[in-house]
Amino acid sequence: MSSEDLENYETDLELALYREYRDVVGLFSYVVETERRFYLANHVDLQVRSAGGEVFFELTLSDAWVWDVYRSARFVKSVRVVTFKDVNVEELAKPDLELPG
Repeated sequence: MSSEDLENYETDLELALYREYRDVVGLFSYVVETERRFYLANHVDLQVRSAGGEVFFELTLSDAWVWDVYRSARFVKSVRVVTFKDVNVEELAKPDLELPG
């Protein structure tokens, strides 16, 4: 496999992941971003903790989707993240009017 083939393969994986994200984003209420991952979730619990003078974040997500091109199963029932880095949680806007399919 040439380096060009590998690059094309990775580009195809990223495009497929983006398309999957576009298809599922409407199913979720929150976007969560950590230093390592990007998640969609329907329930988010963010707790600020401290131990030994250090502050860290404990994040629990339920009914989540993980942005990770190398995961075969991106839908997960629950996720627990512990990090010393920033965590960004945004509530997704829901359309006021939903048309029947």
